[in-house]
Amino acid sequence: MLIDFFLEVRRARVPASLREFLDLLEALQKRLAFADMEEFYYLSRLCLVKDERHFDKFDRAFQAYFEGIENLDDLLEALIPDDWLRAEFEKHLSEEEKAKIDSLGGLEELIETFKKRMEEQEERHAGGNKWIGTGGTSPFGANGYNPEGFRIGQKKGRHGRAVKVWEKREFKDLDDSVTLGIRNIKVALRRLRKFARQGAADQLDMDDTIRSTARNAGYLDLKMVPERHNAVKVLIFFDVGGSMDPHVRVCEELFSAARLEFKHMEYFYFHNFIYESVWKNNIRRMNETTSTWDILHKYTPDYKVIFVGDATMAPYEISHPGGSIEHWNEEAGATWFQRITEHFRKVVWINPLPESYWGSGGSLGMTRQLVNDHMYPLTVEGLESAMKQLSK
Repeated sequence: MLIDFFLEVRRARVPASLREFLDLLEALQKRLAFADMEEFYYLSRLCLVKDERHFDKFDRAFQAYFEGIENLDDLLEALIPDDWLRAEFEKHLSEEEKAKIDSLGGLEELIETFKKRMEEQEERHAGGNKWIGTGGTSPFGANGYNPEGFRIGQKKGRHGRAVKVWEKREFKDLDDSVTLGIRNIKVALRRLRKFARQGAADQLDMDDTIRSTARNAGYLDLKMVPERHNAVKVLIFFDVGGSMDPHVRVCEELFSAARLEFKHMEYFYFHNFIYESVWKNNIRRMNETTSTWDILHKYTPDYKVIFVGDATMAPYEISHPGGSIEHWNEEAGATWFQRITEHFRKVVWINPLPESYWGSGGSLGMTRQLVNDHMYPLTVEGLESAMKQLSK
């Protein structure tokens, strides 16, 4: 089972080696993770992932593999001996909970009963204490209560006691190594170019070398020049989490293309709208933030500023102090955004939603007004228009 899991991680382009896989097996033998899926998740990520850029790839592989287990027999083959498992459960259960589990006949009987009810039940059921469904006290289903059970069709448990919890996703940093699915994104970004030669003279200037050698009676006279690169300076802010989750893939493609195209590029993350701080690491975003004031003081007005987000939120998140859904913001998001547009000469907003969804009211209308209607769809044509606006 773990060999297939290791191969799934490798297929997700996480550069895990055989040595790291053997380390994981050794850690399991020493019981660093025992009878706990969450502990196994963190242990396997620790052993197999050596760069935090690959965390999200690993998470997707972990989810894909364990969702692929089609029946309980496949899972039970990989379980540790039942007496060990029962001993571990008993450490964390009250006497009342133990009695309830025993009344069901123990873990083995629980699993057998579950399979039988799956075969017998033919319709959705809510409430009660027998059928698989939602609510109630059956050990199978979602949103109900039983001290020991299986969660079905529910991403979050109410009591945190389900035997198997397959998903736990957090905000993820964008992956800057994604192979572009839409090559034209990079082509569109090339409209924002201003070439210059700066730095050490380390490239051969062939034309000048030929001319100089000819003037020098055939004696070789090498001429070197600094590397020619795009001198445009870009500042990108990505909205992450919530309604932006369906757009992660296309945002990663944009991020990858921008990293390759712009030599001078800085990026930050925000959620829904920009306030007094942003961050660069989504896992540590609560305690490692960058002040928006620092950004205004550090980056000069000639930086081209790009916001990437769907701008779909409650209007008060933009217009009112305390409107943020994650913290108390002393000043409204609109106030901070106005400071950005006053400091930087060129600001555009790229929206992954189709233009037909934008409308003219609500949070989208407010955002378009704040950005002086320089909002463009996240399409090739939209990017070309945005780059044209930034290059004026």
